[in-house]
Order: sequence, then structure tokens, then C-alpha cells
Amino acid sequence: MVTTYDVDQQELVERAAAELKKVNAIKAPEWAEYVKTGVSRERPPIDEDWWYFRAASILKNVYRLGPIGVSKLRVKYGSKKRRGVAPAHFRIGSGNIIRKILQQLEKAGFIKQVEKGVHKGKIITPIGKSFLDKIAADIKKNPTPKKVKEIKETIVIPKVESKKPKKEEKVESRSEE
Repeated sequence: MVTTYDVDQQELVERAAAELKKVNAIKAPEWAEYVKTGVSRERPPIDEDWWYFRAASILKNVYRLGPIGVSKLRVKYGSKKRRGVAPAHFRIGSGNIIRKILQQLEKAGFIKQVEKGVHKGKIITPIGKSFLDKIAADIKKNPTPKKVKEIKETIVIPKVESKKPKKEEKVESRSEE
């Protein structure tokens, strides 16, 4: 059986985001087009569907790392804040975005809250696990061709023959005296 560990993670997130768009419980709020994804960012994301990509990524991380909470996910989605001439410092990601996505995924039935001993947080449900495993099986069956191969095939490099200068024959003329 194919699991999410067996396929390319980036392609898994891309296809899961496309499938999450179809789920009614997961919708980007109105403020999502104006908000930054963390303190370290200068601008909001350019991609209009970034909410679904982040939701797919969070679902994948809950599957791999669960039980996991908002604070660990904030660290996971954090990055370095550039401070001009001063050295960069790490800043955690936006907790509000992660919290809202976790609530939406829980409402859709993909994750649930549990307590395992001293650990508490969100884990993936059987519905969420089968959702990701079906996407992984589809990726294994119908892989997307690599972009690097496409680029190499489209670039035509003309063969240039190098013209080496012919060696001139040295004529040895010795004058005998």
C-alpha cells in the first residue's frame, strides 16, 4: 500500500491543495488576501490559493508529526526576519492562520484533538489518512513529469564545431657553412 512517505512531498501538497478546494468546510477568510503569513514576511503571499496550500501542508505535517499543536506548527512555518544591516533573527509564523486552518480541518473531519499521555494536540483521523493516502496512490500511479526534464527537452543547444588552427609545418632550413 502506498503512503504519503513514498511520494514526492511537494507534489503531494499541490494535489492535496487542489482536492481541498473542493471541500466545503475549508474556505479562505476574507482577510486572507491582505494578511502576511508571519512577522518575518514583508508582503502577503502572491498566490491566490495559498490558503489551500497551507492547509494541505498542515494536514501533511499533522499526519507525520501528530499529536502536534499550534505552537510547534508556528515554529515549523517560521522563518528568518531580515533586519537590514543587523543580523537576521528567527521569527515564528502566524498563529491565527494555523489555528483557523486547524479548526477548518477539524470541522471537515480530517483531524481531531487527543491526549496521549503527556502529549496533547491534533492527530489525523482515518478519513484524513485515507484522503492523503489516496492522493499518494494517485501520484504513484500517474506521476507528474519533472519540470527539469521538460526544460532540457525544450532547450536546443546548437553544436558548434571548434576550428583549431592548422599547425604550420616548420621548414627547417639549415645553411651549411
